[in-house]
Amino acid sequence: MTGCRSSGAGEGKRMFDYEKHFSWFLDEHGLDLRLSFGMPEGYGTANGTFDPDSKTVFINAELLKDAPDYEKAFYFFHELRHALQHLRPGLFGEEIRRSLRYVIMYDGTCYKLDGGRTRECRLDGGEEVFTDLYLGQPYEADANAYAYEQAKKLCGASEGLDRLYAFWMPERPVLPEAYDPVYAAIDENTRKKL
Repeated sequence: MTGCRSSGAGEGKRMFDYEKHFSWFLDEHGLDLRLSFGMPEGYGTANGTFDPDSKTVFINAELLKDAPDYEKAFYFFHELRHALQHLRPGLFGEEIRRSLRYVIMYDGTCYKLDGGRTRECRLDGGEEVFTDLYLGQPYEADANAYAYEQAKKLCGASEGLDRLYAFWMPERPVLPEAYDPVYAAIDENTRKKL
């Protein structure tokens, strides 16, 4: 896998080759995925997402068009890592496998993925609590670490990449056991909605 490349579109202008790196990732991991640059409904402001049901990696290339290549690579490999987590969970430890069943958002909106169904609830607490919980979720921390390493391999080390990675880290470390009561609360609140 080779690094970021110049597009020839102007001095210092670079163009990240999503398709080339996507093909490499599929070959490397034996996955069957789709790549889409059209974001799903409700994700217009997201840099990317992965949908396990359709096995599609969505990248918001329009939103990222003026971003440096290291940033494009970071978000791209972040979503590819989520694909690997969902489709090859046996490659990951119990902490990550367990966390894949839960989504914790910044505002306390939470989801439980259960047998092909997604159940929603809202937990009490402010953004200051849930931001660190979101960023520290084992599957998010793993995807961010992987994305950082892949972007560094492709584009080289840079202060910009270091800042981007730090931005996606919790301000305060979140210990794995901190998720036990949160997951229990999500379980209880989503059970009430059955």
